[in-house]
Amino acid sequence: MVSTNNKDKPWDTPDIDKWAIEEFKPEDNASGLPFMEESSFMTLFPKYREKYLKSMWGSVTRALEKHHIGCTLDLVEGSMTVKTTRKTYDPAIILKARDLIKLLARSVPFPQAVKILEDDMACDVIKIGNVVTNKERFVKRRQRLVGPNGNTLKALELLTKCYILVQGNTVSAMGPFKGLKEVRRVVEDCMKNVHPIYHIKELMIKRELAKKPELANEDWSRFLPMFKKRNVARKKPKKIRKEKKVYTPFPPAQLPRKVDLEIESGEYFLSKKEKEIKNREERKEHQEEKQKERETERQKDYIAPKEEKYSSSITKKDKTGKKYHKDENDGDESMEE
Repeated sequence: MVSTNNKDKPWDTPDIDKWAIEEFKPEDNASGLPFMEESSFMTLFPKYREKYLKSMWGSVTRALEKHHIGCTLDLVEGSMTVKTTRKTYDPAIILKARDLIKLLARSVPFPQAVKILEDDMACDVIKIGNVVTNKERFVKRRQRLVGPNGNTLKALELLTKCYILVQGNTVSAMGPFKGLKEVRRVVEDCMKNVHPIYHIKELMIKRELAKKPELANEDWSRFLPMFKKRNVARKKPKKIRKEKKVYTPFPPAQLPRKVDLEIESGEYFLSKKEKEIKNREERKEHQEEKQKERETERQKDYIAPKEEKYSSSITKKDKTGKKYHKDENDGDESMEE
């Protein structure tokens, strides 16, 4: 229900920033007692992240110890766990720690992922694997989000002030809440076959409009471009018409059976031993043919290539067939018969 108490409040002065996020300090926990129950979160990580997490786990532990949060890395099970301790005073820090291990599992590097413990930082892991069923189409649209040399992703990061990482079937994003909302909209539309460049243009226009104070209370829809989905006419492949067969009321002639073919060739009347001898001879002939083919293939490497005929530039032939020898030093020509 909407509040009807609209009286002026003496503590609500214009100099107060209502949107500022204040740091939660130990003295803010009025009771000073530990929490009644222990809260814990667990996240599984893929096998390829095991080596990196093992090397960086000391830094993760030190970062969480500052906020009095315990953490364990289970390499056998392939999981990371964070939990509150008796010294934990901030009730929301366990949720930040949960986001940290979630980002580490999604291949976000630790120096970037540890920023999630800050108050003004939030994260969002967008699942894109189930949107497109065709694998080739999914890979193309995911690559479209990254862009050539990662330019599309860099532009999105600058406009939304978020860190974005495309990894496998998910897109991990870190930044302010407003930027994360824009990133999710762009990613989901990209997987629905709407190019990210349209959203980038829209965000650039909004960025410029935000600088003008006279447009602060106006509707911006008239400035934003309207992109309509169009069905581009494409040439359909020509259908190859099959030639119509002449109709005949008579069925096709019956194909001869295997027994009939054996009777024609005379093989049917041979004994079992004679058949084996015949099969052996055929096999031997086939082997000899293959052997000859292999030998010819091997001999190809030993055949010398054809050499070009060498013609000396010193000796020249006259039309009559007599050779003239040119002496380069004197410049005189001597004739040979």
